[in-house]
Amino acid sequence: MIVRRPAAERGHAHHGWLDTRHTFSFAGYRDPAHMGFRALRVINDDRIAAGAGFGTHPHADMEIVTWVLEGALEHRDSLGTGSVLRPGDAQRMSAGTGVAHSEFNHSPDEPLHLLQIWILPAVRGIAPGYEEKHIPIDERRGRLRLIVSPDGRDGSLRIHQDVAIHACVLAPGVDVSHALAPGRHAWLQVARGAVTLNGLDLDEGDGAAVSDEGHLAITARADAEFLLFDLA
Repeated sequence: MIVRRPAAERGHAHHGWLDTRHTFSFAGYRDPAHMGFRALRVINDDRIAAGAGFGTHPHADMEIVTWVLEGALEHRDSLGTGSVLRPGDAQRMSAGTGVAHSEFNHSPDEPLHLLQIWILPAVRGIAPGYEEKHIPIDERRGRLRLIVSPDGRDGSLRIHQDVAIHACVLAPGVDVSHALAPGRHAWLQVARGAVTLNGLDLDEGDGAAVSDEGHLAITARADAEFLLFDLA
């Protein structure tokens, strides 16, 4: 079974400096039918104006993954981490017992576009932690590149939950496939372009919840970039 989450039906807020769309309930957007999927709690599609951003704010007991699509994200946190993330950079922050961070568009004149993902941790109250890694586009082009996993395999970021996240960039007509083990579920989020998932067309910003499907066939209908979540 595949259930499409159309881009146009996501929650939307425009604050001038921030244009954000929420796949699941978040902040002022509340929809009981879209509170998350399995351990996946938040997918926010954020566009942040030049020089603007989120001031220092706290988090606890959440695995936060950020994937930069365009521009440069300046990150600072109470763990002492300071970095600038650019396209192809994946970031994982385990909030655990508590962490505070800020996120700003590093550029004074260029826009910033990113996906921020929240995943419920398997265990609460862990020590906060941070990790980042650059995933070159050649490692994502035409293949599913593992960027997050529970054991950090294949050079991925390690997350405290039974979730694997793959990133992929496809040219038109190119396809990839993914096998889902029995009892596993998937979420596909189209960041850019358009794809077909097991015969279902998905456009930019669309998501899809997948259950009871052993095999996923994904074909690009245009130049496409997407994230694929394999979930318990």
